Amino acid sequence: MSVDQIFDELLNRESLFINKRVLSHDYIPEILPHREAEIQKLAYILASALKGGKPSNVFMYGKTGTGKTAVAKYVLKKLIERGERLGLHFKYAYVNCRYRKTNYRVLVKICEEIGCRGLPETGLPADVIFDKIVKYIDERDQLVVIILDELDWLVKTSGDDILYQLTRINNELNKAQVSIIGITNDIKFKNYLDGRVLSSLSEESIVFRPYNSEQLYDILKQRAEMAFREGVVTEGALRLAAAYAGREHGDARRAIDLLRVAGEIAEREGASKILEEHIIKAVDEVDKDIIGATVRDLPLQEQLVLLAITVLKALGEQQITTGKVKNTYEKICTYLGYSPLSLRRLNDILSDLETLGIILAPVTSLGRYGRTKLISLEVDLKSLVKIFLEDSLYAAALSEFVGEEAIQKIVKAK
Repeated sequence: MSVDQIFDELLNRESLFINKRVLSHDYIPEILPHREAEIQKLAYILASALKGGKPSNVFMYGKTGTGKTAVAKYVLKKLIERGERLGLHFKYAYVNCRYRKTNYRVLVKICEEIGCRGLPETGLPADVIFDKIVKYIDERDQLVVIILDELDWLVKTSGDDILYQLTRINNELNKAQVSIIGITNDIKFKNYLDGRVLSSLSEESIVFRPYNSEQLYDILKQRAEMAFREGVVTEGALRLAAAYAGREHGDARRAIDLLRVAGEIAEREGASKILEEHIIKAVDEVDKDIIGATVRDLPLQEQLVLLAITVLKALGEQQITTGKVKNTYEKICTYLGYSPLSLRRLNDILSDLETLGIILAPVTSLGRYGRTKLISLEVDLKSLVKIFLEDSLYAAALSEFVGEEAIQKIVKAK
């Protein structure tokens, strides 16, 4: 079939979708099922702004896909709407620190979000950008809430200087006020912060627990009713997608991705309904996308540690300990010309990789030999090897430490 014929067939066929946008990560529905308690707590914290007060800073903790970002944006949208009716000026700036890992880029994004535009992506000192933010906000006599999503990425990459400045920003404002919402999936995040930052935060915490399968089913049913034509999604498909995502840390994003990809697969196949078989096919597609995006976005040192674990696994190592990872990681660093981190930082990285769901690393007693982490991969070895082979340096390291024949055997395995 030619490309034109494919396009014609698609255009002439009635789509299963009526609004695919509701299956995107940034869509915030009018009702957020099973997050009523978290919504109420954040609403109570921010409500003081309606009487001219400055809301407390807030830290939101929870695994990926537990609704942290959605709840923050949902409550702030409602706050802005109520403020408009009362003649109050509220605004929020959203920054995903995973993709803006430097202090400069975070500040530029904050400027863009609050309407202060025209800044170069590089070139100005960070303190100049910070001063522009202070001046712009104060001229408008408003409350600005700054959402720093995946904040741990910024702090681990660039330190906590900007967070400290932002916690002290109200000392430089005469008319306006700023509050911070920090979002992270690292429950030990505050361990990375300097004492001066902790004393300036004065934050309240909201912990988001993972969704269970029944809760995920409710979320999927709500989205399916908005995204697809009536009767397109079968009950079995919804239940299966919820079960898969419930088993994988209760991740609502994963559940919604499965439903969207299953719909796309069903359309390509010319099916009139989304069945369980389409969900099963979607699992493979979504897993490939998630693993690839996660590994490619890791900071350099985290990639090197993960590469060391991949090498050990590829060599058939049955018991992967912290010591073995450290030894292999240091060899890889030497081979590639990088400086290895200390054992303490390596342990922090192992914890980060575990938080992301890439590895499991429970602490195990070895008797008189002490305690260590026993590390296992939670993602497919073949997928990891293929991702690392995309980079010429990592491919060279794999060839050096695993061997070309063994690599090809892994890649070609079913």
